[in-house]
Amino acid sequence: MPKLIVLLAVLILAAGYVVAAGSSIVVNFDDTPAESLPGGWEAGVTGHGTPKWAVMKAEDAPSRPNVFAQTGEGTYPYCVNKSASLENGFVEVKFKAISGKEDQAAGIVWRFQDGDNYYVTRANALEDNVIIYHTVKGKRGAFKNVNMKVAGGMWHTLRVDFKGSHFVVTFDGQKALDAYDTTFAGAGAVGVWTKADSVTYFDDFTYGPSEK
Repeated sequence: MPKLIVLLAVLILAAGYVVAAGSSIVVNFDDTPAESLPGGWEAGVTGHGTPKWAVMKAEDAPSRPNVFAQTGEGTYPYCVNKSASLENGFVEVKFKAISGKEDQAAGIVWRFQDGDNYYVTRANALEDNVIIYHTVKGKRGAFKNVNMKVAGGMWHTLRVDFKGSHFVVTFDGQKALDAYDTTFAGAGAVGVWTKADSVTYFDDFTYGPSEK
């Protein structure tokens, strides 16, 4: 058993993962080669487009030297950790909206079933708001939103806690949304998301079981 635990720890660290307190996992992307995806992650797009997800270096990364960046375009680009499956828990990520004429969005995906069915909450630096959606058969539907200042070119923290049909979204440590929805009840993958021509950097992607 100790050998198995050591082997698992080596594999986790090699993929750029850090085991945090309370069994949560932090993906800091720092041990992932540049221009590649983290191990176990899968990129795609809801709709159409040519998104480009890749790890890259950034001088101001919250955990240097790397960030996870989306620099292409698409209707709703996403990249999810298919090795993670959560029904109840939390997901948190640091993000920086770099550019985008149509949108400057950064989102968190959870209970991901496939590229057309999942929950997502996102902050938008052009619209200055935070919204929570369910995406069903490729169609996105909002069920709660709030106007909040989302400054572009700065690092922010977005988090969602989910248990059953109850979701709480936090932005920069401030409770932004408290919502209920029953569209997806089972476990699913978790990941990150953008929209349209958003160029967005992500770092310190953290997820785990419910803390409350």
